[in-house]
Amino acid sequence: MNDLTGFQRDLLYTIAGLNDPHGLALKEELESYYEKEVHHGRLYPNLDTLVDKGLVEKGQRDRRTNVYKLTSRGRREIKARREWEDQLVGDELKTQ
Repeated sequence: MNDLTGFQRDLLYTIAGLNDPHGLALKEELESYYEKEVHHGRLYPNLDTLVDKGLVEKGQRDRRTNVYKLTSRGRREIKARREWEDQLVGDELKTQ
């Protein structure tokens, strides 16, 4: 996961937090977090990158709607990232 951009990591976490989301649901969730518009030209190429890296699977809900879900590797990468984050700041946040 260390080769992902911050946006790609946020996208990966957002996919993990939603139930087989489609692109528009991801876009809306990220716009809520970032408090600004996420353009399609940014969203879909980054989703494709996550698929190409084997972190996300892309399926079809219907002929017009793709859905995204984490692969086993994607879940492992998130788990490893969260463990690393906990090592760095976990105790600090517990004491405040």
